[in-house]
Amino acid sequence: MPSFTVFKGSKDGSIVQSETKKGELKGDQVLLKVTASGLCGTDMHYRNADMVLGHEGVGIVEETGPDTKVLKKGDRVGWGYEHDSCGHCEQCLRGNETYCPERAMYGMADLDQGSFAKGAVWREAFLFKIPDNLPDEAAAPLQCGGATVFNALHTYKTDPIETVGVIGVGGLGHLAIQFAAKMGCRVIVLSGSDSKKDEATRLGAHEFFAMKGAKEIKVSHQLNRLLVTTSALPEWDLIMPILAPGATIHPLSVDDGNFSIPNMPLILNGITIQGSVVASRHVHRSMLEFAALHNIQPVVEKFPMTKEGIEEGMAKLEKGGMRFRGVFVV
Repeated sequence: MPSFTVFKGSKDGSIVQSETKKGELKGDQVLLKVTASGLCGTDMHYRNADMVLGHEGVGIVEETGPDTKVLKKGDRVGWGYEHDSCGHCEQCLRGNETYCPERAMYGMADLDQGSFAKGAVWREAFLFKIPDNLPDEAAAPLQCGGATVFNALHTYKTDPIETVGVIGVGGLGHLAIQFAAKMGCRVIVLSGSDSKKDEATRLGAHEFFAMKGAKEIKVSHQLNRLLVTTSALPEWDLIMPILAPGATIHPLSVDDGNFSIPNMPLILNGITIQGSVVASRHVHRSMLEFAALHNIQPVVEKFPMTKEGIEEGMAKLEKGGMRFRGVFVV
């Protein structure tokens, strides 16, 4: 029976090394050797919970269950936030299994395993082959961070002639810049200061504005779409005047507070607030293919997949010093 090392959160926030044991593989279950895991802001929310952390995993197939159809030993695969769904409800049949009422997602199900680990057992149906030209450390953050921003852009039908605004140049924002630019959009980045201007420009931004202390922002084109990748609320006095009528705002980061916005500009300009979670499997696979084709890769800092390495990475992310995505490697 498979067993593997895992790293859990705890009541005091310290990382605890433990062991998870699984039964014999059944159905389309696949045993993986984990090779890399991204560190996502959501992991910080669960570090005080008694559960295995991590949901941006990449690994190598070691063994397959009796009903697997596609994967074989040695294949390189990734997985993200969702692990399972019922497969028969309206949302599943529409290809929207991320909204299945019985969805199994990180933090809510399968708490005995995650990507902060040396191994895992997941359903073949929720694993994704990694393109050959995406190394493990680049592919891992795409499993949630990449899927989140690509889903907002692709599923809600971003047009190449749109002007897309991105608030924040961090773990999500630096990926959003790349995906939007490679889709052919004009990309305008809004950040607190000029400190990340050169980096944002290198990643594909056409315009960059520092908002701290600004009285107004003068963009070349109003924004048709705005991706909010920070947990802090935008400065609406600066943002609302640069939104085009009918613009869509996508709040993408996880936060316990309310997402509040001025009522009258929202109504008078027909603004849409569009919530979304991570990508469906079809969109997730498309994201990986798009990233591989256009050489979209996260900027990462690597740490060892050990208790000490995980604590070091989480501490750096908590202090705001990560550039831009932490990855734990085995």
